[in-house]
Amino acid sequence: MRVLTLAPAVLLLAAAGCASTATESRYAADMQKLADDCAARGGILAPTGQQSGRPNNDNVCKIAGGASRLTRGDES
Repeated sequence: MRVLTLAPAVLLLAAAGCASTATESRYAADMQKLADDCAARGGILAPTGQQSGRPNNDNVCKIAGGASRLTRGDES
């Protein structure tokens, strides 16, 4: 009889352990948002060498190419 009362608790703990791996981590979600924002500006996300656990501090958006507004000398 005692086994029957523990069975639901064991099943609940097993289900809770599996549920935590099904969602995307906060770090991965923030990293993806930073990468998308950087790509929209024409750049690529690059690591800074820091390891703070915060994607916005650990990465920088490198934008290749010159600033077209500043490099055109023939237009007024």
